[in-house]
Amino acid sequence: MSVEDKGARMLKEFREFAMKGNVVDLAVGVIIGAAFGGIVTSLVGDVIMPIIGAVTGGLDFSNYFIPLSKAVTATNLADAKKQGAVLAYGSFLTLTINFIIVAFVLFLVIRAMNTLKRREEAAPATPPKPSAEVELLTEIRDLLKK
Repeated sequence: MSVEDKGARMLKEFREFAMKGNVVDLAVGVIIGAAFGGIVTSLVGDVIMPIIGAVTGGLDFSNYFIPLSKAVTATNLADAKKQGAVLAYGSFLTLTINFIIVAFVLFLVIRAMNTLKRREEAAPATPPKPSAEVELLTEIRDLLKK
């Protein structure tokens, strides 16, 4: 088998793999997940964290840090990182809250989907209308009974 034949076969196999439904579904899921992540990030950063800040008296978790060297004298995280090593636990706290919110929203979405699925399964499905042949045979049977 020549190198060209091997290359053509490999390209054909790759095309078959890439066009399978699972790969396309996975790609769509990743894209939707990234968009959903952006929405949740905005929800946390623009809605929830300001509310938490207002309730806690203007508390901003993102600037909470512990200096790990004596050279760090800044009062905000960006300047402190320029001066030396810091333990930025406020950023970690913000990301942890973000994760909890994402997990909770996903829980609510999946719960709603499962509820809808259960309702669909519980609803009796209307039987399909019988075909013309079945209707004709039913009429013949009923006539023979008379």
